[in-house]
Amino acid sequence: MKIQIRLPEAVQYILHTLEEAGFEAYAVGGCIRDVIMGREPNDWDITTSANPVEVKRLFRKTIDTGIKHGTVTIMIKRTGYEVTTYRVDGEYRDGRHPENVLFTSSLEEDLERRDFTVNAMAYNEKRGLVDLFGGVQDISAKCIRCVGPAEQRFTEDALRMMRAIRFSAQFGYEIEESTRTAICRLAPNLQKISAERIQAELVKLITSPHPEMLRTAYETGITGMILPEFDLCMKTPQNNPHHCYSVGEHIIQSMKEIRPDRILRLTMLFHDIGKPSMKSTDDNGVDHFRNHAQTGAETARKIMQRLKFDNETIRRVCRFVQYHDWQIHAEESSIRKVISKIGEDAFPEMFEVNEADISAQNPGCKEEKLIKLNRLKEAYTLIRKNGDCLSLKTLQVSGEDLIRCGIGQGTEIGSILKNMLSDVLEQPEHNHKEYLLNHLGSYRGSIRGRD
Repeated sequence: MKIQIRLPEAVQYILHTLEEAGFEAYAVGGCIRDVIMGREPNDWDITTSANPVEVKRLFRKTIDTGIKHGTVTIMIKRTGYEVTTYRVDGEYRDGRHPENVLFTSSLEEDLERRDFTVNAMAYNEKRGLVDLFGGVQDISAKCIRCVGPAEQRFTEDALRMMRAIRFSAQFGYEIEESTRTAICRLAPNLQKISAERIQAELVKLITSPHPEMLRTAYETGITGMILPEFDLCMKTPQNNPHHCYSVGEHIIQSMKEIRPDRILRLTMLFHDIGKPSMKSTDDNGVDHFRNHAQTGAETARKIMQRLKFDNETIRRVCRFVQYHDWQIHAEESSIRKVISKIGEDAFPEMFEVNEADISAQNPGCKEEKLIKLNRLKEAYTLIRKNGDCLSLKTLQVSGEDLIRCGIGQGTEIGSILKNMLSDVLEQPEHNHKEYLLNHLGSYRGSIRGRD
């Protein structure tokens, strides 16, 4: 069956311009794969027999995005289209990138260097679909398979092993047997890959529709190289009436139970990462993991710093990990105190974390825990409706007010404001400037009572 692809107008313009100048040009790679799979491509890449200088000469606005590797970006109506010259990669000596690239006049040679069959297809309106390695067949079979020998592809760039698992997670595909075998053998080569590249693939994997493919990363030895703390979780059973999985399997199930938000999926990945080191077993053979949340937050911070996550992501994820297991009572004062610690901005998402955590535990305990969680949600809704003070931002007394009262030490001002907030979290009706300043004397030390 001949496959016809409707190319975007801008892509047609680029292809036709190159062809009219005497060059070959094709849309190539992931965009062709996505169209055949019935997905909307995120972007459109083009490959051509024209060299970068010739490409730049034909188009009015271009950017040298990767000129050394033959890539020029053509700008059309504020959208960029990467155009890359047919190329053959030079020798890979470091397991990361080729020493050099050689331009070629052969589309076939260009496609042959690509990672997986589903990514090695090209298309233009004249020739139609060029599928030399069975990409369409593998899409039909829902299979991720290397172009040519898998060991060669993974030796060239070790990150391709993570990409294989990431694509299988994004599409729900199986990894072909020889491709999987090669991953098992060459997983240690991931030590050559930068933390930034590993981080990017890990995030794509766990935010995919199938985060459970992290299990495949464990089985093939990948997490042993990039996330050995997770391997410990997979090897840590939980003999406890609240659980029915090992720590690692519980983590996997919890990621499936939460929406594919980057921060939330990272939170579930790390929320119980501290359990293996905190495990104890009582005289009845029941396992306990006391203080695992605090330990987990510290461990998560070290892992995320190692993988070069940005500071804001680290801060938000570690905050969720630290407080995910807090025992919150349904009394409004208790909830206000927890909101104050976690932060007003993050607290609604904490309910999602709690629900995913509960849903990945023993089903026999689920109903009772979800009832309790719903009570907390109802109390939280009432707190928000009442406009209760939950942080220093909405406290009716500021540091400037205390300075006007003659308090000049910054540390004392901070202590007084903290004591005022503690009082207001317990008794929200006290959040009036007149009341707070009239009781300034009691706030200058620890609060011993309430009027």
